[in-house]
Amino acid sequence: MSLCQPRPAESGYGSETSLRRHGSMLSLTSAASALSSTSTSSFKKGHRLREKLAEMETFRDILCRQVDTLQKYFDSCADAVSKDEFQRDRVEDDDDDFPTSARPDGEYNHNNNGSKEKLFSPASPKGINGIDFKGEAITFKATTAGILSTLSHCIELMVKREDSWQKRLDKELEKRRKVEDAYKSAVDELKKKSHYGGPDYEEGPNSLINEEEFFDAVEAALDRQDKIEEQSEKVRKPRLTLASPSDAYSTIGTHRFANKVEETVQNHMAYSIQEVGGDANWYYGDLKLLKVYRREVEENGIVLDPLKATHAVKGVTGHEVCHYFWDTAVRLDWETTIENFHVVEKLSDNAIIVYQTHKRVWPASQRDVLYLSAIRMIPPRNENEPDTWLVCNFSVDHDDAPPTNRCVRAKINVAMICQTLVSPPEGDKEISRDNIMCKINYIANVNPGGWAPASVLRAVAKREYPKFLKRFTSYVQEKTAGKPILF
Repeated sequence: MSLCQPRPAESGYGSETSLRRHGSMLSLTSAASALSSTSTSSFKKGHRLREKLAEMETFRDILCRQVDTLQKYFDSCADAVSKDEFQRDRVEDDDDDFPTSARPDGEYNHNNNGSKEKLFSPASPKGINGIDFKGEAITFKATTAGILSTLSHCIELMVKREDSWQKRLDKELEKRRKVEDAYKSAVDELKKKSHYGGPDYEEGPNSLINEEEFFDAVEAALDRQDKIEEQSEKVRKPRLTLASPSDAYSTIGTHRFANKVEETVQNHMAYSIQEVGGDANWYYGDLKLLKVYRREVEENGIVLDPLKATHAVKGVTGHEVCHYFWDTAVRLDWETTIENFHVVEKLSDNAIIVYQTHKRVWPASQRDVLYLSAIRMIPPRNENEPDTWLVCNFSVDHDDAPPTNRCVRAKINVAMICQTLVSPPEGDKEISRDNIMCKINYIANVNPGGWAPASVLRAVAKREYPKFLKRFTSYVQEKTAGKPILF
Protein backbone atom coordinates (compact mmCIF):
# COMPACT_ATOMS: atom_id res chain seq x y z
CA MET A 1 0.00 0.00 0.00
CA SER A 2 1.20 3.53 -0.74
CA LEU A 3 2.00 5.71 2.27
CA CYS A 4 0.67 8.72 0.37
CA GLN A 5 -2.95 7.57 0.18
CA PRO A 6 -5.34 10.30 1.32
CA ARG A 7 -7.00 9.81 4.64
CA PRO A 8 -10.79 9.30 4.26
CA ALA A 9 -13.20 11.60 6.02
CA GLU A 10 -13.91 10.43 9.55
CA SER A 11 -17.21 11.07 11.14
CA GLY A 12 -16.23 9.69 14.55
CA TYR A 13 -12.78 11.24 14.98
CA GLY A 14 -13.79 12.99 18.15
CA SER A 15 -15.17 9.94 19.84
CA GLU A 16 -14.16 8.77 23.30
CA THR A 17 -11.89 6.11 21.85
CA SER A 18 -10.17 8.68 19.70
CA LEU A 19 -9.61 10.94 22.67
CA ARG A 20 -8.07 8.12 24.67
CA ARG A 21 -5.69 7.33 21.83
CA HIS A 22 -4.95 11.02 21.39
CA GLY A 23 -4.09 11.25 25.06
CA SER A 24 -1.89 8.20 24.72
CA MET A 25 0.04 9.81 21.86
CA LEU A 26 0.43 13.01 23.85
CA SER A 27 1.88 11.05 26.73
CA LEU A 28 4.28 9.35 24.29
CA THR A 29 5.28 12.75 22.95
CA SER A 30 5.87 13.99 26.47
CA ALA A 31 8.06 10.95 27.16
CA ALA A 32 10.13 11.59 24.05
CA SER A 33 10.54 15.24 25.01
CA ALA A 34 11.55 14.19 28.47
CA LEU A 35 14.16 11.78 27.04
CA SER A 36 15.51 14.54 24.87
CA SER A 37 15.89 16.90 27.81
CA THR A 38 17.39 14.10 29.86
CA SER A 39 19.94 13.49 27.13
CA THR A 40 21.01 17.11 27.20
CA SER A 41 21.28 17.24 30.96
CA SER A 42 23.10 13.94 31.11
CA PHE A 43 25.69 15.20 28.69
CA LYS A 44 26.18 18.26 30.83
CA LYS A 45 26.78 15.96 33.76
CA GLY A 46 29.37 14.07 31.73
CA HIS A 47 27.68 10.67 31.40
CA ARG A 48 29.58 8.00 29.61
CA LEU A 49 29.26 6.98 26.02
CA ARG A 50 27.43 3.77 26.96
CA GLU A 51 24.67 5.77 28.63
CA LYS A 52 24.28 7.82 25.47
CA LEU A 53 24.02 4.64 23.44
CA ALA A 54 21.34 3.37 25.84
CA GLU A 55 19.36 6.55 25.25
CA MET A 56 19.58 6.01 21.51
CA GLU A 57 18.25 2.48 22.03
CA THR A 58 15.23 4.03 23.81
CA PHE A 59 14.64 6.40 20.90
CA ARG A 60 14.87 3.47 18.53
CA ASP A 61 12.17 1.61 20.47
CA ILE A 62 9.90 4.66 20.26
CA LEU A 63 10.34 4.89 16.51
CA CYS A 64 9.72 1.16 16.13
CA ARG A 65 6.43 1.48 18.02
CA GLN A 66 5.44 4.38 15.79
CA VAL A 67 6.21 2.34 12.71
CA ASP A 68 4.11 -0.54 14.04
CA THR A 69 1.21 1.83 14.78
CA LEU A 70 1.34 3.40 11.34
CA GLN A 71 1.60 0.03 9.72
CA LYS A 72 -1.57 -1.12 11.49
CA TYR A 73 -3.32 2.07 10.42
CA PHE A 74 -2.40 1.64 6.77
CA ASP A 75 -3.41 -2.01 6.88
CA SER A 76 -6.84 -0.91 8.23
CA CYS A 77 -7.09 1.71 5.51
CA ALA A 78 -6.35 -0.89 2.88
CA ASP A 79 -9.06 -3.19 4.24
CA ALA A 80 -11.56 -0.31 4.33
CA VAL A 81 -10.87 0.71 0.75
CA SER A 82 -11.33 -2.86 -0.39
CA LYS A 83 -14.73 -3.08 1.36
CA ASP A 84 -15.71 0.34 -0.02
CA GLU A 85 -15.11 -0.75 -3.58
CA PHE A 86 -17.00 -3.99 -3.02
CA GLN A 87 -20.05 -2.19 -1.56
CA ARG A 88 -19.92 0.47 -4.29
CA ASP A 89 -20.15 -2.22 -6.92
CA ARG A 90 -23.20 -3.69 -5.15
CA VAL A 91 -24.89 -0.30 -4.89
CA GLU A 92 -24.43 0.34 -8.60
CA ASP A 93 -25.99 -3.03 -9.37
CA ASP A 94 -28.99 -2.17 -7.16
CA ASP A 95 -29.38 1.25 -8.81
CA ASP A 96 -29.84 -0.41 -12.19
CA ASP A 97 -33.07 -2.08 -10.84
CA PHE A 98 -34.62 1.14 -9.39
CA PRO A 99 -35.54 4.34 -11.23
CA THR A 100 -33.70 7.51 -10.43
CA SER A 101 -35.44 10.73 -9.48
CA ALA A 102 -34.97 13.68 -11.69
CA ARG A 103 -33.87 17.06 -10.38
CA PRO A 104 -35.62 20.22 -11.42
CA ASP A 105 -32.71 20.93 -13.78
CA GLY A 106 -33.42 17.61 -15.53
CA GLU A 107 -30.40 15.69 -14.13
CA TYR A 108 -30.68 12.38 -12.36
CA ASN A 109 -29.73 12.09 -8.73
CA HIS A 110 -28.50 8.72 -7.57
CA ASN A 111 -29.51 8.19 -3.99
CA ASN A 112 -26.34 6.61 -2.56
CA ASN A 113 -26.01 8.59 0.65
CA GLY A 114 -27.12 5.62 2.53
CA SER A 115 -24.36 3.48 1.17
CA LYS A 116 -21.65 6.08 1.96
CA GLU A 117 -22.95 6.58 5.43
CA LYS A 118 -22.86 2.88 5.85
CA LEU A 119 -19.31 2.68 4.46
CA PHE A 120 -17.91 5.39 6.74
CA SER A 121 -20.05 4.71 9.71
CA PRO A 122 -18.55 4.02 13.14
CA ALA A 123 -18.86 0.40 12.25
CA SER A 124 -15.80 0.80 9.97
CA PRO A 125 -12.74 -1.38 10.78
CA LYS A 126 -11.25 -0.63 14.16
CA GLY A 127 -8.10 1.52 14.11
CA ILE A 128 -8.92 3.81 11.21
CA ASN A 129 -10.27 6.60 13.36
CA GLY A 130 -7.92 6.02 16.34
CA ILE A 131 -4.69 7.55 14.91
CA ASP A 132 -3.66 11.02 16.05
CA PHE A 133 -1.44 12.14 13.19
CA LYS A 134 -0.59 15.43 14.84
CA GLY A 135 0.57 13.67 17.96
CA GLU A 136 2.48 11.14 15.91
CA ALA A 137 4.20 13.96 14.01
CA ILE A 138 5.19 15.69 17.25
CA THR A 139 6.48 12.42 18.64
CA PHE A 140 8.46 11.70 15.50
CA LYS A 141 10.05 15.14 15.49
CA ALA A 142 10.93 14.92 19.16
CA THR A 143 12.36 11.44 18.80
CA THR A 144 14.51 12.30 15.78
CA ALA A 145 15.67 15.48 17.50
CA GLY A 146 16.64 13.41 20.52
CA ILE A 147 18.51 10.94 18.33
CA LEU A 148 20.45 13.71 16.61
CA SER A 149 21.21 15.42 19.91
CA THR A 150 22.40 12.19 21.51
CA LEU A 151 24.41 11.30 18.42
CA SER A 152 26.02 14.74 18.54
CA HIS A 153 26.87 14.16 22.18
CA CYS A 154 28.33 10.78 21.31
CA ILE A 155 30.51 12.38 18.64
CA GLU A 156 31.67 15.01 21.10
CA LEU A 157 32.51 12.30 23.63
CA MET A 158 34.44 10.40 20.96
CA VAL A 159 36.31 13.55 19.95
CA LYS A 160 37.21 14.24 23.56
CA ARG A 161 38.32 10.66 24.04
CA GLU A 162 40.33 10.84 20.81
CA ASP A 163 41.98 14.09 21.98
CA SER A 164 42.81 12.44 25.28
CA TRP A 165 44.36 9.44 23.54
CA GLN A 166 46.23 11.74 21.16
CA LYS A 167 47.73 13.61 24.09
CA ARG A 168 48.78 10.32 25.67
CA LEU A 169 50.23 9.21 22.35
CA ASP A 170 52.17 12.46 22.01
CA LYS A 171 53.56 12.02 25.51
CA GLU A 172 54.58 8.44 24.77
CA LEU A 173 56.19 9.50 21.48
CA GLU A 174 58.11 12.23 23.30
CA LYS A 175 59.28 9.74 25.91
CA ARG A 176 60.32 7.35 23.16
CA ARG A 177 62.23 10.09 21.35
CA LYS A 178 64.09 11.00 24.54
CA VAL A 179 64.89 7.35 25.22
CA GLU A 180 66.14 6.87 21.64
CA ASP A 181 68.30 10.00 21.91
CA ALA A 182 69.70 8.82 25.22
CA TYR A 183 70.36 5.38 23.76
CA LYS A 184 72.09 6.87 20.73
CA SER A 185 74.23 9.09 22.95
CA ALA A 186 75.11 6.12 25.14
CA VAL A 187 76.08 4.05 22.11
CA ASP A 188 78.22 6.89 20.75
CA GLU A 189 79.86 7.33 24.12
CA LEU A 190 80.39 3.59 24.33
CA LYS A 191 82.11 3.61 20.96
CA LYS A 192 84.39 6.41 22.11
CA LYS A 193 85.23 5.03 25.56
CA SER A 194 84.57 1.31 25.72
CA HIS A 195 86.23 0.04 22.59
CA TYR A 196 89.82 0.63 23.62
CA GLY A 197 90.28 -3.10 23.92
CA GLY A 198 88.16 -4.03 20.91
CA PRO A 199 90.20 -4.74 17.79
CA ASP A 200 87.16 -4.28 15.57
CA TYR A 201 87.05 -0.59 16.49
CA GLU A 202 90.75 0.12 16.19
CA GLU A 203 93.12 0.76 13.35
CA GLY A 204 93.28 -2.23 11.05
CA PRO A 205 92.23 -3.63 7.67
CA ASN A 206 88.83 -4.75 8.98
CA SER A 207 88.06 -1.85 11.29
CA LEU A 208 84.35 -1.13 11.79
CA ILE A 209 84.97 2.56 12.43
CA ASN A 210 84.65 4.84 9.40
CA GLU A 211 87.05 7.63 8.44
CA GLU A 212 84.91 10.40 9.89
CA GLU A 213 84.59 8.67 13.27
CA PHE A 214 88.30 7.80 13.14
CA PHE A 215 89.23 11.43 12.59
CA ASP A 216 86.84 12.70 15.30
CA ALA A 217 88.33 10.28 17.83
CA VAL A 218 91.91 11.23 16.91
CA GLU A 219 91.13 14.94 17.05
CA ALA A 220 89.45 14.58 20.45
CA ALA A 221 92.49 12.72 21.80
CA LEU A 222 94.86 15.37 20.46
CA ASP A 223 92.76 18.11 22.05
CA ARG A 224 92.97 16.34 25.39
CA GLN A 225 96.75 16.07 25.04
CA ASP A 226 96.98 19.79 24.27
CA LYS A 227 95.08 20.65 27.44
CA ILE A 228 97.34 18.37 29.49
CA GLU A 229 100.40 19.98 27.93
CA GLU A 230 99.15 23.48 28.73
CA GLN A 231 98.71 22.52 32.37
CA SER A 232 102.12 20.85 32.57
CA GLU A 233 103.88 23.89 31.07
CA LYS A 234 102.69 26.01 33.98
CA VAL A 235 104.50 23.84 36.53
CA ARG A 236 107.49 22.81 34.40
CA LYS A 237 110.86 23.80 35.84
CA PRO A 238 113.45 25.20 33.41
CA ARG A 239 116.53 23.12 32.70
CA LEU A 240 119.95 24.55 32.04
CA THR A 241 122.17 22.75 29.55
CA LEU A 242 125.57 23.58 28.18
CA ALA A 243 126.32 23.21 24.52
CA SER A 244 129.43 21.31 23.49
CA PRO A 245 132.17 23.12 21.58
CA SER A 246 131.34 23.61 17.93
CA ASP A 247 134.49 21.76 16.84
CA ALA A 248 133.00 18.47 18.07
CA TYR A 249 130.08 18.88 15.69
CA SER A 250 132.11 19.61 12.58
CA THR A 251 133.67 16.14 12.36
CA ILE A 252 132.12 13.19 10.55
CA GLY A 253 132.97 10.54 13.14
CA THR A 254 134.33 6.99 12.87
CA HIS A 255 131.33 4.86 13.94
CA ARG A 256 129.74 2.17 11.76
CA PHE A 257 126.97 4.50 10.52
CA ALA A 258 129.37 7.35 9.65
CA ASN A 259 129.02 6.90 5.87
CA LYS A 260 125.23 6.76 6.11
CA VAL A 261 125.22 9.95 8.17
CA GLU A 262 127.44 11.73 5.68
CA GLU A 263 125.30 10.61 2.73
CA THR A 264 122.12 11.81 4.45
CA VAL A 265 123.67 15.16 5.36
CA GLN A 266 124.85 15.80 1.81
CA ASN A 267 121.44 14.89 0.36
CA HIS A 268 119.69 17.30 2.67
CA MET A 269 122.18 20.08 1.94
CA ALA A 270 121.78 19.51 -1.81
CA TYR A 271 118.00 19.37 -2.01
CA SER A 272 116.38 20.52 1.22
CA ILE A 273 117.64 24.11 1.24
CA GLN A 274 116.44 24.74 -2.29
CA GLU A 275 113.35 26.88 -2.68
CA VAL A 276 110.18 25.05 -3.59
CA GLY A 277 109.66 25.62 -7.30
CA GLY A 278 106.68 25.33 -9.57
CA ASP A 279 105.74 21.79 -8.61
CA ALA A 280 101.95 21.92 -8.78
CA ASN A 281 101.60 19.00 -6.37
CA TRP A 282 102.90 20.94 -3.40
CA TYR A 283 100.40 22.21 -0.90
CA TYR A 284 101.10 25.69 0.40
CA GLY A 285 100.03 27.16 3.70
CA ASP A 286 101.09 30.60 4.96
CA LEU A 287 101.18 31.38 8.67
CA LYS A 288 103.06 34.71 8.65
CA LEU A 289 106.74 33.68 8.86
CA LEU A 290 105.90 29.98 8.88
CA LYS A 291 105.23 28.36 5.51
CA VAL A 292 104.37 24.70 5.02
CA TYR A 293 104.66 22.71 1.80
CA ARG A 294 103.41 19.18 1.33
CA ARG A 295 103.27 16.83 -1.65
CA GLU A 296 100.75 13.98 -1.67
CA VAL A 297 102.48 10.66 -2.19
CA GLU A 298 101.12 7.18 -1.45
CA GLU A 299 102.80 3.80 -1.73
CA ASN A 300 100.75 0.61 -1.39
CA GLY A 301 97.99 2.63 0.21
CA ILE A 302 100.30 4.16 2.85
CA VAL A 303 100.68 7.93 3.01
CA LEU A 304 104.29 9.03 2.47
CA ASP A 305 103.66 12.73 1.93
CA PRO A 306 107.03 14.56 2.07
CA LEU A 307 106.75 17.79 4.00
CA LYS A 308 108.88 20.91 4.05
CA ALA A 309 108.43 23.92 6.29
CA THR A 310 110.32 27.20 6.34
CA HIS A 311 110.38 29.48 9.31
CA ALA A 312 112.20 32.56 10.55
CA VAL A 313 112.75 33.00 14.30
CA LYS A 314 114.10 36.21 15.77
CA GLY A 315 116.57 36.35 18.65
CA VAL A 316 118.13 32.87 18.30
CA THR A 317 120.94 31.28 16.31
CA GLY A 318 120.98 28.14 14.20
CA HIS A 319 123.36 26.50 16.67
CA GLU A 320 120.92 27.06 19.54
CA VAL A 321 117.92 25.76 17.61
CA CYS A 322 119.74 22.59 16.52
CA HIS A 323 121.20 22.03 19.97
CA TYR A 324 117.79 22.01 21.68
CA PHE A 325 116.35 19.87 18.90
CA TRP A 326 119.12 17.27 19.28
CA ASP A 327 119.77 17.24 23.05
CA THR A 328 117.84 14.40 24.69
CA ALA A 329 118.14 16.04 28.12
CA VAL A 330 115.47 18.58 27.17
CA ARG A 331 113.52 16.43 24.72
CA LEU A 332 110.46 16.03 26.94
CA ASP A 333 110.31 19.76 27.64
CA TRP A 334 109.08 20.55 24.14
CA GLU A 335 108.11 17.21 22.56
CA THR A 336 104.60 16.43 23.79
CA THR A 337 103.85 13.37 21.64
CA ILE A 338 106.48 11.10 23.23
CA GLU A 339 105.43 8.61 25.88
CA ASN A 340 108.98 7.47 26.74
CA PHE A 341 112.39 7.16 25.09
CA HIS A 342 115.93 6.09 25.82
CA VAL A 343 119.32 6.19 24.14
CA VAL A 344 120.04 2.72 22.78
CA GLU A 345 123.64 3.46 21.81
CA LYS A 346 125.97 6.45 21.79
CA LEU A 347 127.97 6.31 18.56
CA SER A 348 130.03 9.49 19.08
CA ASP A 349 129.81 12.90 20.68
CA ASN A 350 127.47 14.07 17.93
CA ALA A 351 125.58 10.87 17.03
CA ILE A 352 123.27 8.61 19.04
CA ILE A 353 120.66 5.92 18.41
CA VAL A 354 117.33 6.62 20.12
CA TYR A 355 114.29 4.42 20.65
CA GLN A 356 111.06 6.21 21.50
CA THR A 357 107.38 5.35 21.73
CA HIS A 358 104.72 7.92 20.99
CA LYS A 359 101.54 8.40 22.94
CA ARG A 360 98.70 6.38 21.55
CA VAL A 361 95.89 8.32 19.92
CA TRP A 362 92.89 5.97 19.91
CA PRO A 363 91.64 4.39 17.67
CA ALA A 364 95.02 4.54 15.92
CA SER A 365 97.60 1.97 16.99
CA GLN A 366 100.57 3.07 19.05
CA ARG A 367 103.73 3.92 17.09
CA ASP A 368 107.37 3.54 17.97
CA VAL A 369 110.49 4.59 16.09
CA LEU A 370 114.17 3.66 16.22
CA TYR A 371 116.41 6.28 14.63
CA LEU A 372 119.92 7.64 14.50
CA SER A 373 120.18 11.29 15.49
CA ALA A 374 123.28 13.30 14.46
CA ILE A 375 124.09 16.98 14.78
CA ARG A 376 126.51 18.66 12.39
CA MET A 377 127.94 22.09 11.64
CA ILE A 378 128.54 22.69 7.91
CA PRO A 379 131.20 25.33 7.29
CA PRO A 380 130.31 28.05 4.75
CA ARG A 381 131.65 27.65 1.23
CA ASN A 382 132.45 31.37 0.94
CA GLU A 383 132.46 34.55 3.00
CA ASN A 384 128.94 35.49 1.98
CA GLU A 385 127.36 32.29 3.27
CA PRO A 386 126.50 31.84 6.96
CA ASP A 387 127.30 28.78 9.02
CA THR A 388 124.76 25.97 8.63
CA TRP A 389 123.71 23.76 11.50
CA LEU A 390 121.91 20.53 10.84
CA VAL A 391 120.27 17.73 12.81
CA CYS A 392 119.27 14.65 10.84
CA ASN A 393 117.17 11.80 12.24
CA PHE A 394 116.73 8.67 10.11
CA SER A 395 115.51 5.15 10.90
CA VAL A 396 117.97 2.33 11.50
CA ASP A 397 117.83 -1.24 12.83
CA HIS A 398 119.35 -2.34 16.12
CA ASP A 399 119.42 -5.68 17.89
CA ASP A 400 118.61 -4.07 21.24
CA ALA A 401 115.31 -2.60 19.96
CA PRO A 402 113.57 -5.02 17.57
CA PRO A 403 109.97 -4.38 16.38
CA THR A 404 107.24 -5.66 18.70
CA ASN A 405 103.57 -6.53 18.29
CA ARG A 406 102.61 -3.85 20.79
CA CYS A 407 103.52 -0.95 18.48
CA VAL A 408 103.62 -0.22 14.77
CA ARG A 409 107.18 0.63 13.76
CA ALA A 410 107.29 3.93 11.82
CA LYS A 411 110.10 4.94 9.50
CA ILE A 412 111.41 8.51 9.43
CA ASN A 413 113.90 10.74 7.66
CA VAL A 414 113.81 14.16 9.32
CA ALA A 415 116.18 17.11 9.11
CA MET A 416 116.34 20.43 10.96
CA ILE A 417 118.55 22.79 8.94
CA CYS A 418 119.29 26.22 10.40
CA GLN A 419 121.25 29.27 9.28
CA THR A 420 121.96 32.41 11.34
CA LEU A 421 121.37 35.79 9.71
CA VAL A 422 123.01 38.79 11.39
CA SER A 423 122.13 42.43 10.82
CA PRO A 424 125.10 44.63 11.97
CA PRO A 425 124.28 46.89 14.89
CA GLU A 426 124.64 50.67 14.65
CA GLY A 427 128.00 52.12 15.49
CA ASP A 428 130.31 50.08 17.71
CA LYS A 429 127.56 48.37 19.66
CA GLU A 430 127.85 44.67 20.36
CA ILE A 431 125.61 42.24 18.57
CA SER A 432 122.49 41.52 20.58
CA ARG A 433 119.65 39.14 20.07
CA ASP A 434 117.77 41.93 18.37
CA ASN A 435 120.32 41.72 15.54
CA ILE A 436 120.05 37.99 14.83
CA MET A 437 117.52 35.75 13.15
CA CYS A 438 117.48 32.03 12.47
CA LYS A 439 116.28 30.78 9.10
CA ILE A 440 114.87 27.25 9.46
CA ASN A 441 114.22 24.55 6.88
CA TYR A 442 112.44 21.58 8.38
CA ILE A 443 112.16 18.38 6.32
CA ALA A 444 110.00 15.39 7.28
CA ASN A 445 109.56 12.16 5.35
CA VAL A 446 107.52 9.78 7.51
CA ASN A 447 106.15 6.34 6.77
CA PRO A 448 103.62 5.76 9.57
CA GLY A 449 102.89 2.14 8.62
CA GLY A 450 99.73 0.50 9.81
CA TRP A 451 96.23 1.00 8.41
CA ALA A 452 95.30 4.56 9.37
CA PRO A 453 93.08 6.29 6.76
CA ALA A 454 94.98 8.62 4.41
CA SER A 455 92.55 11.47 4.98
CA VAL A 456 93.08 11.25 8.74
CA LEU A 457 96.89 11.19 8.45
CA ARG A 458 96.88 14.25 6.20
CA ALA A 459 94.47 16.14 8.43
CA VAL A 460 96.60 15.38 11.50
CA ALA A 461 99.79 16.39 9.67
CA LYS A 462 98.24 19.68 8.61
CA ARG A 463 97.31 20.38 12.20
CA GLU A 464 100.33 19.07 14.10
CA TYR A 465 103.39 20.11 12.05
CA PRO A 466 102.82 23.89 12.18
CA LYS A 467 101.86 23.61 15.85
CA PHE A 468 105.03 21.65 16.59
CA LEU A 469 107.31 24.20 14.89
CA LYS A 470 105.72 27.16 16.64
CA ARG A 471 105.87 25.41 20.02
CA PHE A 472 109.49 24.33 19.60
CA THR A 473 110.82 27.68 18.35
CA SER A 474 108.97 29.50 21.13
CA TYR A 475 110.61 27.12 23.60
CA VAL A 476 114.09 27.95 22.20
CA GLN A 477 113.40 31.69 22.41
CA GLU A 478 112.31 31.28 26.01
CA LYS A 479 115.39 29.22 26.96
CA THR A 480 117.90 31.54 25.33
CA ALA A 481 116.43 34.84 26.46
CA GLY A 482 118.97 36.79 28.54
CA LYS A 483 121.75 34.29 27.88
CA PRO A 484 124.94 34.80 25.89
CA ILE A 485 124.52 34.22 22.18
CA LEU A 486 125.82 30.80 21.03
CA PHE A 487 126.92 31.08 17.40
